[in-house]
Amino acid sequence: MTSPPRFVLFLLATLGGFLAFSPPPVQALDLRNEYIIISGGPSLRYWENYRREPERHDQWWGNFIRSARVRIEDLQKKVSPDLNITWLVYKPGYMRRQQEDSQPLIENIESVRDKYGIRLVWFYKGDDVIHYINQGQNRNRVKVTGLEYFGHSNKFCFVFDYSNEVLGASKSYLHERDLSKLEKRAFAPETYAKSWGCHTGESFSSAFRRATGIPMVGAIGKTNYSEIWKGNLPFLSSPGGSWSQ
Repeated sequence: MTSPPRFVLFLLATLGGFLAFSPPPVQALDLRNEYIIISGGPSLRYWENYRREPERHDQWWGNFIRSARVRIEDLQKKVSPDLNITWLVYKPGYMRRQQEDSQPLIENIESVRDKYGIRLVWFYKGDDVIHYINQGQNRNRVKVTGLEYFGHSNKFCFVFDYSNEVLGASKSYLHERDLSKLEKRAFAPETYAKSWGCHTGESFSSAFRRATGIPMVGAIGKTNYSEIWKGNLPFLSSPGGSWSQ
């Protein structure tokens, strides 16, 4: 028997990995619990214009906002419009970008909140995210049943302001060493967690599981947000890239 072409094997492996890490059945989500979606901030064009064209980030300000919106709409359709969704958004990054773009980005984000009837919580640093997960609601009664991140990341961190204050660096982040501050009691046993950022599956995901007991799907390699405007979620873009836990 002739072996399948190498690219077919790669496609099957990638598809199999994606299916293996799909969210739990929608009926498993308890509407009394909370689904948290996190959006990091965009880069500034001021900094990114120093890079060559293929290496530039966030030419459009809304990569991490539109991707969250797509996911929110998907959850409300597949689970329930009454799903308890909280959206954490890194506000300083959008305040700086709206000055650069001369556009009302904060109002645009708030319009997404209003359209889908969800809770919007602005945050400013990594500890704000930890605090909300632990204490944003009464975790004796309302557990976190979903946690997804859209934003810049590396293998060790969620980087909320990458190239927003400093070229190619971040001053606001959530590092894997800080995950020990998360309280396991905040999470439901069936919690689904996924980072849509780059490289999370190379270290951060494992640290998250050690800290919480919850597996986190993360990318081996880079992810690409270039089809968000079509309503598509980010996809793997590194040769040989895969989703891992």
